[in-house]
Amino acid sequence: MARRYIDCREFPSEMQCSIAISADREDELIEAAVQHAVSVHGEKDTPEFRKEIRKAVHEGMPAM
Repeated sequence: MARRYIDCREFPSEMQCSIAISADREDELIEAAVQHAVSVHGEKDTPEFRKEIRKAVHEGMPAM
């Protein structure tokens, strides 16, 4: 199983967030990314938002 990640730098924001989250399981990654987006960026946890987050998943490790 390949490691997966989401890099917050790919999403434009005023705070210029530099968080990258990685996990072995996609469901675990999505949950962590949604929690981050809700608590830090003020997003709403909706099914539509989770679909958008899922589109941002990459295989491998984030660039340094």
